[in-house]
Amino acid sequence: MGSRSRWKAIFIALLAFAMLAAACGDSGGDNSSSTTAAAESGGGDGGGTDMSGTTVRIFSSIRDVEAERLEAAWKPFEDRTGIDIVHEPSSEFETQIRVRVEGGNAPDLAFIPQPGLLRDLVATGKVVPLDNLKDTVAQNDISGWVELGTVDGTFYAPPFGTNIKSLVWYSPAKFAEFGYEVPTTWQELIDLSDKMVADGNTPWGVGIESGGATGWPATDWVEDAMLRFEGPDVYDQWVNHEIPFNDPKVLDAVNQVGKILKNDDYIKGGSRSIATTSFQDAGLCILDGSCFMHRQASFYGNQFPDGTTKGPDGDVNAFYLPTVNPGDPKVMLGGGEVIAMFNDRPEVRAVAEYLTSAEYANSRAAAGNWLSPNKGMDPTIITDPLEQTFANLLQSSDVFRFDGSDMMPAAVGAGTFWTEMTSWLGSDKPIEDVLTSIEESWPQS
Repeated sequence: MGSRSRWKAIFIALLAFAMLAAACGDSGGDNSSSTTAAAESGGGDGGGTDMSGTTVRIFSSIRDVEAERLEAAWKPFEDRTGIDIVHEPSSEFETQIRVRVEGGNAPDLAFIPQPGLLRDLVATGKVVPLDNLKDTVAQNDISGWVELGTVDGTFYAPPFGTNIKSLVWYSPAKFAEFGYEVPTTWQELIDLSDKMVADGNTPWGVGIESGGATGWPATDWVEDAMLRFEGPDVYDQWVNHEIPFNDPKVLDAVNQVGKILKNDDYIKGGSRSIATTSFQDAGLCILDGSCFMHRQASFYGNQFPDGTTKGPDGDVNAFYLPTVNPGDPKVMLGGGEVIAMFNDRPEVRAVAEYLTSAEYANSRAAAGNWLSPNKGMDPTIITDPLEQTFANLLQSSDVFRFDGSDMMPAAVGAGTFWTEMTSWLGSDKPIEDVLTSIEESWPQS
């Protein structure tokens, strides 16, 4: 419990101030200090050493447009150093990273989105510490990232990116056409969904198919409901397994989710289609009006086609997933990735340091739909009105919690929680049986 509690406590402070600190950071100081540290340590830019002919392989779950943008963002670094960075995205990352590490075929670097998975990989003895980046992270990033990358007192994993999750995507034009208003309470959200149905519209586009990670979008729904209906204290107890997974409070939160996801009138294609609809495609129906809302994290903006305008006056926008009561604390769910190293070579260390730098943060942020914990990110780069919305939502939130499934033991958070939610939605497995199965899978300490 201690390790999971530490991750939780860090993120309460970390995510609440992430974008605010990024906007207020001393970009000049952080950029220069990152470059100086790289030169002195032989890190970020290779220390001026020609590394032509070397290759660094990165494995991650980041695919499609997001992958194209991160690869384009590190191209100047490749040109400068001669390092060839080969990125391998996978829809089965959580499964395959274990297979590859245990089979002796680990990548040089991997972007790890789950704290529980990082702990499990460290336990194999195959993750190489990155202590040389500890002070750089402490100086340049939002407070708490050193602890996030630390397992049993050793620093392994510097930060990569972060995101916010408590969002509902919609079309401002379609809302205006039908006179719909953005809801400010959960009941208003349900009432709006009912009104859409009465008007002959389909409220929600939902999909949880994601290859070997199928089911994860449903866990985000449950986590948001736990925060809203049971409160952050109970949420913490649930994540830390201080209450069982089949506790009545958890059942209540999942049943609240079921009022939306199990309602065939609400869901494009009906409830049973959720398990076979890819999460990438699930919200695109907003654009043609075949659905009106899609709950998904800030990174979902990358899924819309090129030319899609975003923001209050755009083709798509996002509003805050409302709380139960008007006076409830404004809770926000968030996530992020850290960088794990498996092969210790100079060029691998150089890439790891570069990806943690303000230089990369600025390069990637310029492409849009990406948030960084690096305080050296130039705030003027964030000119997209939608990302300004995200910054405002982040700044105005009262309570933050890191994605709960990512903090649970990987066998649960990246295992049975995914598969059992899929069974609940795809084959109508009774929710009581679903929660009991997850509870029984929790590793015995």
